[in-house]
Amino acid sequence: MDENRKLGARGIQSVGEDSGSSWSERPISPDTVLSAVANEHRRAILEALDNASEGTLAYDALVDHVTDRVRDEDADRVSDEQRQRVRIALRHTHLPKLEEARIIDYEAETGRVRFVGGKLERDLLTLVKPYDIHE
Repeated sequence: MDENRKLGARGIQSVGEDSGSSWSERPISPDTVLSAVANEHRRAILEALDNASEGTLAYDALVDHVTDRVRDEDADRVSDEQRQRVRIALRHTHLPKLEEARIIDYEAETGRVRFVGGKLERDLLTLVKPYDIHE
């Protein structure tokens, strides 16, 4: 039996190769998914997308949601500086990590972020939500 199957890896999914026109298939390991949802910012992104209609949000709305959820300063005031830090972290770290794990699709040209993950990601979010403290 294939090792990934024994560990509960998700089924095979199509992923574009370098040429962009041909497709290959590769499994997504639970380690990849766990690593992707290990960060509070990424969980906030996935929570926002899960609550959005059709699983899609505009980039600016996503920045607002994540900033409100993970703020570490005065709970009544979010500074422009803090919002800018979140904006940069999402664009350069968190969205690429989630896209690499094939949990989201981020279209930088249109500013749209869409959840494309599956049951494993949703189940993980459900499991960690009661323990995710962000007050």
